Amino acid sequence: MIKAVNLGGWLLAEGWMKPSLFDSIPNKDFLDGTELQFKSKTTRKFLAAELGGGTNIVANRSSASTWETFRLWRINETSFHLRVFNKQFLGLDSTGINLVATTNDYQTSGIFEIIRKSDDPNRVRIKAPNGSFLQAKTEDLVTADSKGDGQWGDNDPSVFEMTIVRRLQGEYQVTNGYGPLQAPQIMKDHWDTFIVENDFNFIATSGLNAVRIPVGWWTASDPTPPEPYVGGSLQYLDKAFLWAEKYNLKVILDLHAAPGSQNGFEHSSTRDGSIEWGQTEETIQETVRAIEFFAARYTDNPSLYAVELINEPHASGVSLDVLTKYYEDGYKAVRRHSPNAFVVLSNRLGGDSKELFPVASGMTNVVIDVHYYNLFSDIFDTMNVEQNIEFLKTTRSDELQAITTSDGPLTFVGEWVTEWQVRGATKEEYQRFSKAQLEVFGRASFGWAYWSLKNVNGNWSMEWMIKNGYITL
Repeated sequence: MIKAVNLGGWLLAEGWMKPSLFDSIPNKDFLDGTELQFKSKTTRKFLAAELGGGTNIVANRSSASTWETFRLWRINETSFHLRVFNKQFLGLDSTGINLVATTNDYQTSGIFEIIRKSDDPNRVRIKAPNGSFLQAKTEDLVTADSKGDGQWGDNDPSVFEMTIVRRLQGEYQVTNGYGPLQAPQIMKDHWDTFIVENDFNFIATSGLNAVRIPVGWWTASDPTPPEPYVGGSLQYLDKAFLWAEKYNLKVILDLHAAPGSQNGFEHSSTRDGSIEWGQTEETIQETVRAIEFFAARYTDNPSLYAVELINEPHASGVSLDVLTKYYEDGYKAVRRHSPNAFVVLSNRLGGDSKELFPVASGMTNVVIDVHYYNLFSDIFDTMNVEQNIEFLKTTRSDELQAITTSDGPLTFVGEWVTEWQVRGATKEEYQRFSKAQLEVFGRASFGWAYWSLKNVNGNWSMEWMIKNGYITL
């Protein structure tokens, strides 16, 4: 049975790296995917993409939500494309003056600059592709024909109050934020220090027998991955396999980030929070090529135990038909090189727990991966310690039992953590919570993997939890 820990940090995301990694990024407020809202100082209304996109931009919304939110695509520290809710990009219409969002091609949309007032960084002007500044002439007319040379007063239609709604902190944000001159050294420093050989020794001596390593699709193109990613990740993955072999650990190679993002989360290296994977055949075939590359490269390494074809595809953006076809192609790619390695199929977030059984029925050595957290849902907000533990022993146990069958695929709880919504819990209560999860998830027929080995938040770090006596294996 697999008793594993995830090596979050092989792929960058919030919590999986030293917080200081972001400190030196130039203009770090404006990284890819940052969500911004702009309120006109003259109309006192928010800029909005009418109908969510596909037509003109107005300044007539009293409150801000999705249509009033703009996502950055960073070109450099001062220049950006801006994307609206329906995925069109801001630009100017045929007159070269009126602001619209009508194109899905960022390369033809135009480049914008956001200029902040020196002593009030939330007060901004937006320079348009024609060199003039945007202004809200009326609630229904936003144009790019201001000189932007006023005194930043509330009566200046080119002045907007900016609110940063959300930031992303993933590998795309780091590498594109630092740019091609700085990013290679930044990433090398991270790879050299975050997870090292001694960590594999710790894992092996702590009662664990495997590691689940999250990787990005671009590693298969190393040493010249597509921009903004930088070369070097493959040699560190090679090291991980060598260390795993040295310390007799099994490796579950997990494709955590697919081209275009399969779930919109920063840990899938999304650029702006959108789900683009599977919407074109090229994104699927690029992913199959990555799986085949990894399967071929590590087939002779005795530590290769399983290949996970993709992590956490989201049902809101990935159809079951698309995922089924990909799983069939990915399975064949692994089998061309490795007849015995397990192939792991991750359930869709928001999908039915048994929806992958039909595709798995025609495969050998196949595993269904489910992730169980007592988090990320309103039902956990008011649960106390005893209710959380009881939920594990009843609901979670029943869910796992329902998909663990004698004639079906193996089951794998590929992610879980000793964290909850309970505030002020004692060490003894955390210990009981850990013990309950180990007991329930230990019934998975393939095994389990804790998220993760290291994390800036103590309970998310299995290393910290073991060293401080919160988890006993």
